[in-house]
Amino acid sequence: MESTDGRVKSSEGVSSESSQPIRFAGSVLHAQRHVCAFFHSHDEEYGTLLPFIKEGLERGEKAFHIVDPERRAEHRLRLASAGIDVDTAQKNGQFELLNWADAYLREGHFDQDRMLALIQQVLDGGKQQGFALTRLVAHMEWALEDRPGVDDLVEYETRLNYLLPRYRDPVI
Repeated sequence: MESTDGRVKSSEGVSSESSQPIRFAGSVLHAQRHVCAFFHSHDEEYGTLLPFIKEGLERGEKAFHIVDPERRAEHRLRLASAGIDVDTAQKNGQFELLNWADAYLREGHFDQDRMLALIQQVLDGGKQQGFALTRLVAHMEWALEDRPGVDDLVEYETRLNYLLPRYRDPVI
């Protein structure tokens, strides 16, 4: 059964996973839902991401995005251009938008333990809020810069690959 706000609920009122397929870049995501995507341009990036993001929001799933602080306004505009009511989604808790400094680069450096804890908190929190799934989109261009802790990125991604199978949420 679906609630009035689009969240999927079981007969006990507890969130349950939607059985609908999750599409990304012309494919359906199955059990493995951690995707690393590279793009040649911002137009190519949003051409791929927007249908994925919009599909989740229309199903009542949570959207959690981490972006370059200099591209935050553009990100919101791109979402709006796809027909997403960004303000309403943020107000009702369905959409959260963080800057790199609030996620990957807290306290000015990358700390893989802290970031893994944040990912778990976000995915668990979506369920606690009643969302069947959280679609997490994280922009990682910061890793191309000379940032403290960036050398730990490969180990972080390896550890993330062990963590994410515990969840059904797609992480791009």
